[in-house]
Amino acid sequence: MPAETAAAVPRPPARTATAPVLTGAQAVVRSLELLGVTDVFGLPGGAILPVYDPLMDSTELRHILVRHEQGAGHAAEGYASASNKIGVAIATSGPGATNLVTAIADAYMDSVPIVCITGQVFSNLMGTDAFQEADIVGITMPITKHSFLVKDASEIPGAIAAAFEIAGTGRPGPVLVDITKDAQQAEAPFIWPPKVDLPGYRPVTKAHGKQIQAAAQMIAEAKKPVLYVGGGVIRSQASAELLALAEATGAPVVTTLMARGAFPDSHQQHLGMPGMHGTVPAVLALQEADLLVSLGARFDDRVTGKAALFAPNAQVVHVDIDPAEIGKIRAADVPIVGDLKDVLVDLEAAFRAAAAASAPDIGEWWSFLDGLRDEFPLGYTQPTDGLMSPQYVIQRIGELTGPEGIFAAGVGQHQMWAAQFIKYERPNAWLNSGGAGTMGYSVPAAMGAKVAEPDRHVWAIDGDGCFQMTNQELATCTINKIPIKVAIINNSSLGMVRQWQTLFYDGRYSNTDLNTGHDTVRIPDFVKLAEAYGCLAIRVEKEEDVDAAITLALETNDRPVVIDFVVSADAMVWPMVPQGVSNSYVQYARDHAPTFDQEA
Repeated sequence: MPAETAAAVPRPPARTATAPVLTGAQAVVRSLELLGVTDVFGLPGGAILPVYDPLMDSTELRHILVRHEQGAGHAAEGYASASNKIGVAIATSGPGATNLVTAIADAYMDSVPIVCITGQVFSNLMGTDAFQEADIVGITMPITKHSFLVKDASEIPGAIAAAFEIAGTGRPGPVLVDITKDAQQAEAPFIWPPKVDLPGYRPVTKAHGKQIQAAAQMIAEAKKPVLYVGGGVIRSQASAELLALAEATGAPVVTTLMARGAFPDSHQQHLGMPGMHGTVPAVLALQEADLLVSLGARFDDRVTGKAALFAPNAQVVHVDIDPAEIGKIRAADVPIVGDLKDVLVDLEAAFRAAAAASAPDIGEWWSFLDGLRDEFPLGYTQPTDGLMSPQYVIQRIGELTGPEGIFAAGVGQHQMWAAQFIKYERPNAWLNSGGAGTMGYSVPAAMGAKVAEPDRHVWAIDGDGCFQMTNQELATCTINKIPIKVAIINNSSLGMVRQWQTLFYDGRYSNTDLNTGHDTVRIPDFVKLAEAYGCLAIRVEKEEDVDAAITLALETNDRPVVIDFVVSADAMVWPMVPQGVSNSYVQYARDHAPTFDQEA
């Protein structure tokens, strides 16, 4: 997916003449310091306890004690996604390490650069089912770029340096370093910088010139081109280069869920988000195109619908840093493996040369797309049950906060509404769990983002279901003075599941009512819960009170703020292309339950 380095990998200082002797635990801390790390998220336990002793003495590392290891992992993700740095999480062995697995899998799916350091039982006890033993290297092998097992104190600096190199280069992603307790306690000369030898790991960054020329010629000749932009543009920090190419070509741009903010929403060439809940112009632009220029995108099923029917008349230029993504879902007529930040510069120059000979005429294409924009603007209908519209609430959060804010969403209806109704003008403003769809992501991710970007307003836009999975990290925020804002879009249900039950299961609402917002007894009462965590807590049930609550939250910076927005359970995410059908079946109706031909 991504097209370059997600984070600038810190380069270690020059090697010193003499090597001090440190314990393995001290080597962990010193390695992190020399790699430029300033913030780590973690929770101690027996197998990682040796590291926590020298960590207490570090003046360069701020350790943030989470309430659950999953929170540490998501916080590291939010930190990385907001700042383009590498996030770090620390946990003990066994359940401490396995509690990181969800966040590691999430980071792997969304190409987020994090390094997880875990303690392991004594090396002589491995394989004996010792107390709190788990083969975390084996468990995480399919969901990391690499997992290290370190049994020797002398190997710790090299393993940690290599982990950072792997996490932040090529297609970014999570790396695990599992260190036995005896390796942490033993002493060894601390040699820095260590020799990092990664046989077989050679990310391609420079694309082949002939492929660039071929792609440029195809763009110059296309009548219906679309720039299909994925999260790789953000991970590669290539938004400026994308803007330059888009304006040079004049082609329409669509930004996927992971790419929101990679291209300004306010730009005239932007058609919005494609996919299952994308805008009608974005969805049909892809479907009717004669050329797709895929930039750091992976043809996810949520974008393509039924892949065999996706963009049937389009040729494909596919640019990605990861060669495994090219041709995985859709064959590429011009495959380009390389760093997007460089590829986009070369592609723009090549296009200008190609267009000088025969300038493309895509006026008729734009007439069609502008007609779709006029006919099918993104919108919503007011609920009829007297409760607030969730779309209105989220839209006002975006408008009152402004484009310099950061918005981390949970997973479900509120995630889609936040992607649709907040306007994103810059990269790194939108954080969400796109590939894994992890409920519970929002609060800890917002916490990590606020640590990385303390001068920005950071919102966790969460559902009442997601919020109950990781809300304990509000205690972490209060104690560590991390004043995030939390907007609970409380429809008293598992909203997206309920929407599917409405549409596809005849309204049989099996186990989706959470009883959090619409009855006289609220279980739990989110205002009381937030107050117990030391937050400013507000409940809003009328639209006329929405702006005042948001404004108060933005003005409060001495503690976290939680707003319980009680909204309608009947609100749905529109448009919607149901799973497994062609994108040509995009739904326009918003005011009644549609019917779908599932065999189409």
